[in-house]
Amino acid sequence: MPERADFSAIRKSTPRHKWWLTSPSTLALGVAYATLFGASAAYADPVPAPSFAGPLVPNPDAIALEAGPFGQVLVSGQVTGIGVAQTNATHAGGIGNRDGFVDISNAQVQFQTTRGPLQFYVQTGIYSIPSLGTSYLKATEATEQLFGPVPVAYAKAVISPELSVSAGLLPTMVGAESTFTFQNVNIEHGLLWNQEPAISRGVQVNYAKGAVSAAVSLNDGYFSGKLNWLSGTLSYAFDSSNSLSFVGAGALSRNDKSSFATPLAQNNSSIFNLIYTHTSGPLTLTPYLQYSHVGRDDQLGINRSADTYGGALLVKYAIDKEWSLGARAEYLKTSGGRCGSDASCAPTNLLYGPGSSAWSLTFTPTYQKGIFFARGEVSYTRIGNLEAGFGFGRDFDRRDQVRALIETGILF
Repeated sequence: MPERADFSAIRKSTPRHKWWLTSPSTLALGVAYATLFGASAAYADPVPAPSFAGPLVPNPDAIALEAGPFGQVLVSGQVTGIGVAQTNATHAGGIGNRDGFVDISNAQVQFQTTRGPLQFYVQTGIYSIPSLGTSYLKATEATEQLFGPVPVAYAKAVISPELSVSAGLLPTMVGAESTFTFQNVNIEHGLLWNQEPAISRGVQVNYAKGAVSAAVSLNDGYFSGKLNWLSGTLSYAFDSSNSLSFVGAGALSRNDKSSFATPLAQNNSSIFNLIYTHTSGPLTLTPYLQYSHVGRDDQLGINRSADTYGGALLVKYAIDKEWSLGARAEYLKTSGGRCGSDASCAPTNLLYGPGSSAWSLTFTPTYQKGIFFARGEVSYTRIGNLEAGFGFGRDFDRRDQVRALIETGILF
């Protein structure tokens, strides 16, 4: 996938596949659900999921359906479109390799319950996942090749006010950015996010009391289907303005699964974050550090170990009730992975060739009024120590790329 798969394959081509699913309409899904259960619609409080890092905020009056045995079901969703213009496109086929294009970025709806000892959350629809430094995959193809038309769905058992257990298709704990565009400060995901899992199948235990929150999960890492990853996070809120989180995740055993959604090297790795958040009035700063390690495994064809390490700063500033500014600066470097004079060795590539690096700057002004929003974005990505054949442009030899984007739609 654009943010997780073998980067060399993604940059060189964007495969076309038949779209075998009927593209879902968010409004039709809501009406069908209400009709199925004979539900009556009302308006509820804002929904707790999916998470929003801002500056976009969800509809404060989510639809509430009285759905018989399910109790009150809250319905929310997103219908958004995206336009992109870029330099140094590869022109190797696929919408993401053009100089400019438009697409759907989200056509999704969420159903959830938030009361009682047994709850559920289901998110369905189509989506694109734009990411810096990788070719864009259009929404229909991204949905088919990544997580399918139901990317997130889980049941939740509330054992006590402090303790709960969730099982199903779960958002990752790793990193400071979430999977879908509307959830994040910027439209595109960053370079660090490109190394992280996004959604995993598994079971997760959650605990929160006072200033401390923690979670631990047994899951399938990069959507491999094998429950051999262990993930955990521990957070402490010093006060209402400052918090610190440590995240660690890694494979417990070998896994030979390799697909567009499951990159072989990353799925046999370990990854760690240290994330700090500071809020002061309209300003929020989120600096974080990331390290990952892929060990040598000759049985998997990983002939050399490799590491990535980097840091990012996410910024959001509320100018007034309707206008805000988001920004991101980041740097990522790889080490190891080189074969030297060993002609039989396959190098381990985690970025733009073994030993490569990259940095980026992104700015995203946002306007939102009620459920409608529009935001623009400009980003710059620069590659260091580029290995031939892994860069931008027609010949994969360009070191930088500029993108300009616009995303608009409704959050209902």
